[in-house]
Amino acid sequence: MLSQEFLIERGYCCGHGCLMCPYIPKHIKGNTSMKRNILIVCALEIETQGQLEDWGPHDILYTGVGKVNATYALTKRLSTEGSINQDARKTLVINYGTAGSRKIKKKQLVDCTKFIQRDMDVTGLGFMRGETPFEKTPPLMLESKSDFNPIGRNATCGTGDCFVEDKSQYYGEVVDMEAYALAKVCYQYDIPFISFKYITDGADEQAHEDWENNLADGIQEFKSQILNHKDIT
Repeated sequence: MLSQEFLIERGYCCGHGCLMCPYIPKHIKGNTSMKRNILIVCALEIETQGQLEDWGPHDILYTGVGKVNATYALTKRLSTEGSINQDARKTLVINYGTAGSRKIKKKQLVDCTKFIQRDMDVTGLGFMRGETPFEKTPPLMLESKSDFNPIGRNATCGTGDCFVEDKSQYYGEVVDMEAYALAKVCYQYDIPFISFKYITDGADEQAHEDWENNLADGIQEFKSQILNHKDIT
């Protein structure tokens, strides 16, 4: 069976009734029209400020904070939809959330296309920081397969189960608590993934205050730059 990723990359429908046909209407030879089936994934509803209620017909998933919650919630959603109907399979997962950075100015929306697990540290046994021991795949740094990216900075996001307020847990251009886990689930399901993060704080001793003061502004930037972009459908 040909994968949906292969059929998308080919750029047209062959008309032979492929099970994973991404073109609409399906199975029309030469058809190049596709409509993305997008899932937006966020950790907390407070980050979207009720501003995504009109985002339809696509779906929104709130996972809760941290890598475990993110992995469980996204895996459950993707496995359930895939088992019910192949047509329900997502063609793109977009993560939106807030994040800290010591390298990018606050109050900016940035695209993250490279992901590493910043709190995986088994260097004492000879492994690289961020490397999961005895795991052949995926690679240490996951990279986005999304062809949709209106920003194009391609920042690296370091994910860990701690809110960064000092240099000891800083790794990457951007730090968050869910993106690597979401990227890894999408890697396993062979679904394109990209993350857009609004920089609320400098990942320093003022991080908690800056996050609270700035988090409400990010969703407006996300809607303006991403959800209203002409290429999202």
